[in-house]
Order: sequence, then structure tokens, then C-alpha cells
Amino acid sequence: MSASTEPATGRTLDSPLDLMVAEYLRVLASERGASPHTLRAYRRELRGFADFVAKRYGSDRKVDCIEHTHIRAYLGTLYDRDLSKASAARALAAIRSWFKWLARAGRLEQNVASLVATPRLPKHLPRVPSIEQMNQVVDLGGEDSGSWPARDRAILEMLYGCGIRNAELTGLNLNDIYWSNEAILVRGKGRKQRYVPLGDAAAQALRAYIAERSARLAADGATKAARTPALFLNLRLRGLGKAGGQARLTTRSVGRIVKRIAMLRGLSADVHPHTLRHAFGTHLLEEGADLRAIQELLGHERLSTTQRYTQLTTAQLTQVYDRTHPRAK
Repeated sequence: MSASTEPATGRTLDSPLDLMVAEYLRVLASERGASPHTLRAYRRELRGFADFVAKRYGSDRKVDCIEHTHIRAYLGTLYDRDLSKASAARALAAIRSWFKWLARAGRLEQNVASLVATPRLPKHLPRVPSIEQMNQVVDLGGEDSGSWPARDRAILEMLYGCGIRNAELTGLNLNDIYWSNEAILVRGKGRKQRYVPLGDAAAQALRAYIAERSARLAADGATKAARTPALFLNLRLRGLGKAGGQARLTTRSVGRIVKRIAMLRGLSADVHPHTLRHAFGTHLLEEGADLRAIQELLGHERLSTTQRYTQLTTAQLTQVYDRTHPRAK
């Protein structure tokens, strides 16, 4: 068998398992529209498993010769490396997804990965700031953030006011804002699209930022190369003028911006963009929004994912019960 090379990593694919993994990753990218983050995660987990099988059972081992005991043995090596149950569960999820595809594609007669139990994980509910705390953070916004206050204020308004993911925020373009309909077009996971309402506060912050955005681009020299579709730009307009460069803000930068502002407002250091998304869903539920409507707004495929937010409001329900039920006193 002649070896080939994986374009994304330069890795030589010289085993049957390597080739099967590479084919599955191509399917994820081209047919399922997986994000770069998802592809990196699946590549890491499946390569780790393929390397384990090759080292312990031989590099010529074919996928239809893998048993569920081999997968369990691999999870055991992860525990031996002091990895958490959550890490092992992520690895198993990737392996299961791969084997499910192999079975559907007719490469396997049985999906042996389905016989391996998922590690029991402790339930950690995300800590969500209160409505008052979020109002304080967003209202004061990026006044003293030290970078681009108008942009940072708009970022906070969009994350909390629209409940979008970090990657969805950074992927927004100017023409994704539908001012007349008071909505934005969001491109979610798996190339799925949805419209999310644009509230008055978020719209006001966006207009202020877009005015400054236009001024900065003009000051940089409004050349053809400087016309970028990206809504949120990095501070120094890095990448503008280069081939394909858009000066688009990265998810990592958004994470730093949110953490810095949250800490300036007295919140904990573990606040990140997804915390604002959790706050969006939780506060909607606390104020009486329908769970199905929250599911649509958040872009959740399954209602069970949205139902996690019902666990976050147990304390509030207890207070209501204690205050109103005649037998609670």
C-alpha cells in the first residue's frame, strides 16, 4: 500500500486506520460542515486511538478487527495518564461517531463502539451571573477596557442580548444584519442558519461601533483591499490588504475581551463568552419564556440540551414555592 499525506497536518497516512480516519475527517468537513475546532478535536482524538491500536496490536490492524475491548483498553491508557473522565468521554464520543459512520458506510457489520459505556461524569452546572450583574457588565460595557470600547460594548450586547456562540459572533458579516427586520442571520454548527432578534440595546451598540469601524477603515486607507465583510475587526486591522485577509476578530480575542471586562466589573475569572450565552437562556427562562422558543433562539438541535437551563433555576423555583404555597411554611 502506498502512503499518502494528510494536507491539514502533513502526517503520513501509512496504515489502514490512518486512511479510514482521514476519510471520515473529509466527510465531516465537506458533507457535515464541521467547524475547524470540531475537526481539530476529532483529528486529535481519532489519531490518538489509531496510534494506540498500531502500537499495541500492529500497524496493519484493520478497523473491522477492532473489538470493544480494544476501545476500553485505550480509555484505560487515558486514565493512566491522569486524564479526567471528561477527557475520556470526549475521546469515546469521537470514536463512537467514527464507528457509527463506518457502520453506515458498510465498512463494518457491527458498531462495537456502542458497547462501550460512557464514563459517569459529575454534573457541573455552569455558574451564571444574575440579571443585575449582567446588566452592570453590559451597561458599562468597554468604557475602561483599554482597547476599542465601542466594539467591545457591541460584543457584550451581542453575546448576552442575542445568545449567540463565540464562533457565530466572529463569523458575522455586515450584511448579516437585517436592520428593517430587527434581526441578524446567524450561521451555527453544521452550516445551519437561523435568525435571531436584534434588541434595541444591541442595535444601538452596533450602530455606534459600525460608525467607528468605517472611520478606522477610512483612516487606514479605504482601498479596495480594505473593504472587508467581517463585522467585528481586530484592533490593529491585522491581515487587511493581504490575499484573503479580512482583519476578522478571532474567538480567542473575544474570550480575552469578555474575561477582562467581566473581571473589571467584579465577576469571577472563569467568565467566558459561553457564560453570557448561558445567562441569555437562563434569564429568558426565569422571566417566563417558553423552552421551545429558547431552543430556537439558541439554535439547539435537541430540546434536552436546552432543558439544562431548567436545572439552573431550581433555587428560584424553591423561593417561589416557599413564598406562595400554603404548606411550605
